[in-house]
Amino acid sequence: MGPPEGAPRYSDIPNLGRAKDGARTPPLLSPPESKTPPTAKGKRHLSDNNMNVNGRGSEPVDASALSKALRQFEDAGKRREQTPTASPSRKRQRVYGDRFIPNRAGQDLQASYNLMHEDGSPATPSKSARRTPNHELHFQRTEEANRTFSNVLRSEMFDSTVPQALPQNISPTERDGSYASSSNGLPAPHLTPSTPHKNLFTFSASRHQSLSGHWTPSKTPHSRHGPNLDARSELYSLSPVKLNSQQMLLSPRKSPRAVPKVPYKVLDAPDLADDFYLNLVDWGSQNILAVGLGACVYMWNSESGRVTKLLELDHEDTVTSVSWIQRGSHLAVGTSRGLVQIWDVVHPRRLRTMTGHTARVGALAWNEHILTSGSRDRLIYHRDVRQPDQWMRKLVGHKQEVCGLKWNSDDGQLASGGNDNKLFVWDKLGTDPLHKWSEHGAAVKAIAWSPHQRGLLASGGGTADRRICFWNTIAPASSSAAAAAATYSSTAAFPSTFLSSNNDSSLAASPTPSNPYLLRSLDTGSQVCNLAWSRNSNELVSTHGYSQNQIVVWKYPSMQQVACLTGHTYRVLYLAMRPDGKVIVTGAGDETLRFWDAFKRKEPKDEGSAHGTVGGLGREGVIR
Repeated sequence: MGPPEGAPRYSDIPNLGRAKDGARTPPLLSPPESKTPPTAKGKRHLSDNNMNVNGRGSEPVDASALSKALRQFEDAGKRREQTPTASPSRKRQRVYGDRFIPNRAGQDLQASYNLMHEDGSPATPSKSARRTPNHELHFQRTEEANRTFSNVLRSEMFDSTVPQALPQNISPTERDGSYASSSNGLPAPHLTPSTPHKNLFTFSASRHQSLSGHWTPSKTPHSRHGPNLDARSELYSLSPVKLNSQQMLLSPRKSPRAVPKVPYKVLDAPDLADDFYLNLVDWGSQNILAVGLGACVYMWNSESGRVTKLLELDHEDTVTSVSWIQRGSHLAVGTSRGLVQIWDVVHPRRLRTMTGHTARVGALAWNEHILTSGSRDRLIYHRDVRQPDQWMRKLVGHKQEVCGLKWNSDDGQLASGGNDNKLFVWDKLGTDPLHKWSEHGAAVKAIAWSPHQRGLLASGGGTADRRICFWNTIAPASSSAAAAAATYSSTAAFPSTFLSSNNDSSLAASPTPSNPYLLRSLDTGSQVCNLAWSRNSNELVSTHGYSQNQIVVWKYPSMQQVACLTGHTYRVLYLAMRPDGKVIVTGAGDETLRFWDAFKRKEPKDEGSAHGTVGGLGREGVIR
């Protein structure tokens, strides 16, 4: 129903004010973008006029008149602000008191602890995966201390019922099935979706809880039946931790192997070429180090420290590779003119010169009496040094320079790497490659066969690749074995390893490889120049170039970093190992040779073997 006839309308308010005052006063309207109706003064005028005109109180306002007034208000250029339909909701903040009272009805503590990652302890806060720092001298000790702290924390919080961390890559269905059967026989806790690190201390209700909500002990205290006479009871302990934690802390642990961080000897090597594709340093079974410097080859005797010059090429030729025969005193020398020379070191003389290559010979490898050479002309030649022929087999496959060659004498396999980013494996003297792998993204010079595991090959890529790959050359790995190998971290390792790793992990392992022969790969963060396995332990060493110029000792198969050695100012392009497998020598473009105690000495089986020619070598002083 509308208002009675003659009642004042809201749109006539300015006229009412003008009729009362008798002056041409402007209408009293609200300021722009205001939600309020006309001022209180206008309301009082309206109320008075209503009382005077009608003789009674205010009447309801006509809806159509109100809409018309609002439209006129908008047309005048003063926009009306919309009133929200409801007041904005505000999140109710939690009020904390002056004392911490845990909410034990929120979540199961064991479930929350199991949701934590291995590196989620207070000692090692959660971080994104990163490569292990190379210059952190006590990285292993720090990681060991963090693991010990996590174990003690588990023991203190859960006493004898210590939950184990769930694997991170387990599927939800597997997680429910595996967690349901716990070692302590308790029912499986409810894994509520939550953030593991934030909800660790959101305690759940105790398992031993009465209907009234009060905690009830599971066992009757011994004090009710008499004094506790157990000397190992916590009542008589002066230690801040429990007995289980004490035993854990006092248990013997294998300390990480200490590797000297500085070389024990440095030799000058003038004119040592800074060329990634050459191999100019090798250590023979007679404990003599051969080094190619420019057009000359020098011999350094490790026992006497004497340096002699074996040969000097013509002024138009330079030494590009040297390689000792496995047993004996014969040295093979490759030159930039494509020649291969064989020298007798005991009676310094050249035995023969073999031809065949049309470019420099940058790689040489011996397999008993078979000498294999690789060249920039992309060819590989097998040569029988007992026969008068220049070569007996020619291998064609690489599209660019051959820069890496290594024989596996046990299985009769040859691995070759080239500047075409390819890694080939050849069976004995066959002319067709057994395997062709192109997983590397740069030149493959670093190649090494494991002396501890049959058919295990390690290879390293150049600057654009920076990875170390491990291959099974005997048979393709099963899917389960490949998946298990791919779960190793570096980080660790380098950690993480450069890994990781932490284990982080740092150095990061690749996912399950598509190549069935590829066991795993590891990104080292810099150019891989050389690889060599320890003869005495399941470890290997890698030398690197751009951009860190470091030497890294790795533990296989975890690929945890044992040591990171620095000192060279240029790429560490050359690597050789002493016959006893304890000392390595590295060469770089800074024209120095550095000797490192990188590996452990093999334990002698009897007292007589400890006084052998190689085992009895002492350290010589720095003669630089």
